[in-house]
Amino acid sequence: MPRCLVIAYALVVVVAAAGLPGCGDDAGSAGDGSTATTSAAPLPVLASRPAAKGEIVVRGASSPATHGPYTFAGRYLVRFEQYAPEDAALDFSGQTPLTATLQPHAGDPRGAKPLIEGAQRSGRRELDVRGRYFVDVSFGDFPYVIRFTPRK
Repeated sequence: MPRCLVIAYALVVVVAAAGLPGCGDDAGSAGDGSTATTSAAPLPVLASRPAAKGEIVVRGASSPATHGPYTFAGRYLVRFEQYAPEDAALDFSGQTPLTATLQPHAGDPRGAKPLIEGAQRSGRRELDVRGRYFVDVSFGDFPYVIRFTPRK
């Protein structure tokens, strides 16, 4: 067997073994089946709080992704947050901008409504929107949450 194949095979075995849980070692276990890590970022408040009456909460792990459709009926405070589970202190200003739009269904004469475009951890804006739209997240490298809160 050529030497490069032996090395590749050994590497696959080592990587596969690293993913197996250790026998009798529960130092990384939180006791509920999850794995506890000391450097993991907690979920942002926008993602961890349940949706209130009338709110729409969209979460995603990566992009591109399309969510919905959702029915909107008025003015909304739109807040977003992206987060890096492996690095709570990440500065998003040097990252790919999170880009999202509200998209009507195919054939709808209404055009897309810009929603988010920014290389930042979080942001907010008010938006008047009525009808059924998809939330289309076309760019972004990190998990995100977008919360639409109706304004009175």
